[in-house]
Amino acid sequence: MTLLALSVCLCAITPSLAENGMDMSMDGPMDLTMGNMLPYLHFTPGDTLWFLGWVPNTTGAMVGACIGLFLLALVERWVAACRALMEVHWRTSILIADRSNNSPVPVFPYAGKSKRLTPPFIPSHDITRGVMFAGHALITYLFMLAIMTFQLGFILSLVVGLGAGEVLFGRFSSSAHVHG
Repeated sequence: MTLLALSVCLCAITPSLAENGMDMSMDGPMDLTMGNMLPYLHFTPGDTLWFLGWVPNTTGAMVGACIGLFLLALVERWVAACRALMEVHWRTSILIADRSNNSPVPVFPYAGKSKRLTPPFIPSHDITRGVMFAGHALITYLFMLAIMTFQLGFILSLVVGLGAGEVLFGRFSSSAHVHG
């Protein structure tokens, strides 16, 4: 079979494969009305928040989504404060254990004259630290996706929630860095 005959056969088969009622041509402009993705800051409802089924189309649904984002922002600041306090607790518990064992090698914070420059690997501390960091990163990525909708209600809810969370929990994380 020649190359010309093969191309004619493929051209005859191709239209029957795309006869499912959908226009698959990429020649026209993109239709944004289905997802209502507006590429500018706006207050209009109808943006998809994280999943296909999470599209607040009514005013009540928008208020609910904004309250949920506000509460998630509070949780993010709480998680950050918990992580900082856990670091201080772990650091002091290592120091206390090291002092009670009368170890000749001091640990991390007093490493100026020692051979050990990092704290020891303790699975209960380090695995928990990794899980907490992964959860914190997940929340911040969810924030990024919410902000990328350009929905001002979502953005303002996150900003106000993060500010309120910092007011409530910021003193714990900042004092942990100062005293740790």
